Amino acid sequence: MEAQMMLERTTIHLTRNQFTFRFGNRKKPSIEEFEKICRQNSDMQIEMSKEGEISVTPPTYAETSEKNSEIGYRLRHWSKKDKTGKVYESSGGFILPNGAVRSPDACWILKERLEKLSDKERQGFINICPDFVIELRSASDSLGKLKAKMVEYIENGARLGWLIDPAKDKVYVYRQNKTVEILENPKTLTGEDILNKFELDLSEIS
Repeated sequence: MEAQMMLERTTIHLTRNQFTFRFGNRKKPSIEEFEKICRQNSDMQIEMSKEGEISVTPPTYAETSEKNSEIGYRLRHWSKKDKTGKVYESSGGFILPNGAVRSPDACWILKERLEKLSDKERQGFINICPDFVIELRSASDSLGKLKAKMVEYIENGARLGWLIDPAKDKVYVYRQNKTVEILENPKTLTGEDILNKFELDLSEIS
C-alpha cells in the first residue's frame, strides 16, 4: 500500500505503450520505495531515471520477446564457455552511478567486478553498471529514448553497447570515448575486445 500511496498526486505521461510518473515537488523515491513499486507490479518492466521519474512498460509483444530470448540465449551460451562474466536478462535491475535504475534487454558483467560485492550487496538491485548492454527496439519503442539510455549506460561505465533496430536494419554501436557507429544491415556483431570471440548472428533476430 505504501508504494501505491506514493503514486498519488503525480503527473502521468503516456508515450506509445509506456507510462511515466513524475512526482512534481516530491523528493526522488528512495531505492526501497522503488523496490516496493516493482514488487507490487511484477508483471511490468519498471525503471527509474536519475531525476526520479518512473517509467512503466507493459509486457513486450510476442515477436520482440522471441528476439530478446534469442539474444539472451546466444549471449549466455558464449558466456558459459568464456567464464569471465555473468549474463542478465531484462528483468534484472541495476543501479547506475548517477542513481538511475535500468533494466537493459540483455547485459554482461565482468565476474571480477561482481566478486567485489558483498553477499548483501548482491541482493536486490545491484549497484553496478554492466560492462556490456543490448537494447532491442520494438515497434512501440521511441528511438530517441533508447539512444538516450545508451548514452547513459556509456557515461556510467558501460564499455560497449548495441542498440539493435530490426525494423530499420540498423545497429547503433556505443563505445567509451568514441562517436556512435551506425551499421547499416549488418549480418553479424562482434564483442570486440570486451567480449572475446562473441559473435551475434543478426539473421536470427531480423
